[in-house]
Amino acid sequence: MGLQVVLYTLSLSKDWNYLLAGTGRGLISRNLSEAILSLESALVPRLGWLVAVGARLGVGEETILSTAWFCLLCAGCFLLAGFLCRPAAIVAWFLHLSAVKSGDLVSYGMDNFTTIGLFYLMLSPLPDHYSLDWRWRGPRAQDRQLLGFFRRVLQIHLCLIYFMGGIAKCLGSGWWDGSNLWRALLRPPFNIIAPEILIKWKYVFPVAGIVICLLEIGYAFLIWPKRTRLIWLVCILGMHIAVGLTMGMYLFSLIMIVLNLAAFGPGVVKWQKPKVARSAQEAAA
Repeated sequence: MGLQVVLYTLSLSKDWNYLLAGTGRGLISRNLSEAILSLESALVPRLGWLVAVGARLGVGEETILSTAWFCLLCAGCFLLAGFLCRPAAIVAWFLHLSAVKSGDLVSYGMDNFTTIGLFYLMLSPLPDHYSLDWRWRGPRAQDRQLLGFFRRVLQIHLCLIYFMGGIAKCLGSGWWDGSNLWRALLRPPFNIIAPEILIKWKYVFPVAGIVICLLEIGYAFLIWPKRTRLIWLVCILGMHIAVGLTMGMYLFSLIMIVLNLAAFGPGVVKWQKPKVARSAQEAAA
């Protein structure tokens, strides 16, 4: 998640203020997005809160937005290094959600999935065995039941997402005849493959569309049994890697890979935990 946040902030480094500025200063007014958001709920975090606080302190909007970008980048770096994991996760979740909701008119699925991942990370047991916090502060006993609870919730969440997405795809004819894939690969800015190449492979699109529908619907059922878990996980990861390589949606592919590995990876791959010092009870004995 730390890598996802860092890459997200760096990808918006030149356009952050342009996308999230207020009326008359940005691509789409942040005030418009936040006005629409207020109709849904007045409690959802947004960058307008920080701008309003800055205005009372005599700090300009551009400075506040730049500071928010820098803090989000630092939070991502802290998560990547495993330093101050809990505060970094909370700050990253709040700032990312605020940026996504304030720029909701220019956001897409990757932003929502990143917010979901940060939410689970913020609440889950921290730090990890490989983090700096674990090494500097010493080993701590982790609540395996609590960790298992959050992992189970994430697993069910992903199953619902894939199942509903697969059902929605099956309802139309675009995924059965491959036309949806064709339009997606030709639509700017995702048209990184030359049309001439796509024409040569046009007969693959219907098959690929049906396979995607089956993968997403079957995910909710075949990711649970141990015999099919590895196969389905590899297929889903391969699907997202293909999306990243063929459409240039690298951040979307990365967050989906991270969420899938976090949910079902530990049950498939046996991670070897680093050796830690004996517990206090053993030392006392």
